[in-house]
Amino acid sequence: MLIEVGHFALVLALIISVLLIVVPSIGLYQNKTSLAQLARPLVWAQGFWIALAFFVLMSAFLSNDFSVKYVADNSNTQLPLLYKASAVWGSHEGSLLLWVFVLSLWTVAVSIFSKRIPSDLINQTLVVLGAISFGFLLFLLFTSNPFERLMMPPLEGRELNPLLQDFGLAVHPPMLYMGYVGLAIPFAFVLSALIRGQLDSTWIRWTRPWALVSWSFLTVGITLGSWWAYYELGWGGYWFWDPVENVALMPWLAATAFMHSLFASSKSNILKTWTLFLGILIFALSLFGAFIVRSGIIDSVHSFANDPQRGLYLLGFSGFITLISLGIFAYRLPDMQSSKLIVTGSKESFLSMNNILMLTAIFSIFLGVTYPLILEFINGDKVSIGPPYYNAIFAPLILMTSIFIMISLEALWQRGMQARTLLIAVTPTFAISSLILYFIWYFVQVFSLLSYIGIYSGLLIIISYLLKGAISLKNKTYINKGSFVAHLGLGLLFFAVSMNSILSYQKNINLFLGEQQFIN
Repeated sequence: MLIEVGHFALVLALIISVLLIVVPSIGLYQNKTSLAQLARPLVWAQGFWIALAFFVLMSAFLSNDFSVKYVADNSNTQLPLLYKASAVWGSHEGSLLLWVFVLSLWTVAVSIFSKRIPSDLINQTLVVLGAISFGFLLFLLFTSNPFERLMMPPLEGRELNPLLQDFGLAVHPPMLYMGYVGLAIPFAFVLSALIRGQLDSTWIRWTRPWALVSWSFLTVGITLGSWWAYYELGWGGYWFWDPVENVALMPWLAATAFMHSLFASSKSNILKTWTLFLGILIFALSLFGAFIVRSGIIDSVHSFANDPQRGLYLLGFSGFITLISLGIFAYRLPDMQSSKLIVTGSKESFLSMNNILMLTAIFSIFLGVTYPLILEFINGDKVSIGPPYYNAIFAPLILMTSIFIMISLEALWQRGMQARTLLIAVTPTFAISSLILYFIWYFVQVFSLLSYIGIYSGLLIIISYLLKGAISLKNKTYINKGSFVAHLGLGLLFFAVSMNSILSYQKNINLFLGEQQFIN
């Protein structure tokens, strides 16, 4: 009976999502405040029923209810309690329910912690989030129902995939989804501002905290996934350039560019067109990732299913949302034209160049993921695009990004700097980084161009921020601590990964029975 309650809760949540789209929209466009204000209660009601469905499914796992097909396929009585709980999202249906549950948590959070936001903007944002919920609830109920019953329940379940029987499953997917799904919030703010034509700085001020929090969750989620894959699968690297890993990296890159544009827009009321476009792109890439993972269109240890019906739905849903959003963006484009021009040599100019580099990186990854699929569709040939392609493309992009980060640290808002002043400011960083790079080469005596580009890129960022921090500490001047820690971490990542590539080696050994080999 409890399982039917969970199923019915999802049906009610779907009905409420329809009401969330229709009723407040009527209130917004007919200036009926009483109807528009129903957005918040409807969000809370939807969140309650989705939470109920999620915990009913978890209860089925914890109680070994093998009358539920999804439980029977992914659990058994001998499974430890932690793995039973995390098995809820161990396969397609449950992970999709987790997706919907996390989206409802974000939506409820927006409705509670956004009371200072203008009512029209927040109500429109909740309507957009309701439309996204509707699409995923429809997908969940009609193609991926986790509450499907078995006519003859087995006495024992099949067990969770052994690779997933790990603490990583308990922490990586929820953290990743908090970031991945959380990107719907800044997207909803951007789309709401475009729909209502409210293109002033109001929406920027309210979007920044949500973008920062979702980006932070996504960063932690990707890091946990890399750590888990490293020790569980033994891939021998921090990033394997697996297609599913790549579709998580693309929205992270877009979100990073989006946050920089948000910051620039709030500082100097410039780069608004960039900000709005990136706000759409982050969620479009998130949806593209959901399509890649859940359609079974690629072979990966991360992919969930091989079901053309699911893939077709997700492709249509993703395409519909992206095209509608870009259509509204194009319609409002004339209203976004600013009389302010980006000053050459200003901080905004370097942020713009880094945005271009990040979009180039995103396009390169997108091409690497989709080109084999397109080629196979056209003539049936299977090709594999792996680390050599990505490393060769990313090495120069990382170097240019590091140089722009270093220079932008010295640049000013809306004011250009003379080339001589800028050169004097960055010369110590170039000199120290070059000297350290020489000593690394001298002691290691291993040469790899791409690795040394990565090492040098990391050093440029690390040294520039350490020098800036020391000067700020000495002169007791302000430095953005969040920016300091984030960029220093990025520099350390470039440096450590590149050092690992030249200091590690791989050796294949064939051993016969009774034979020994000693590894130095």
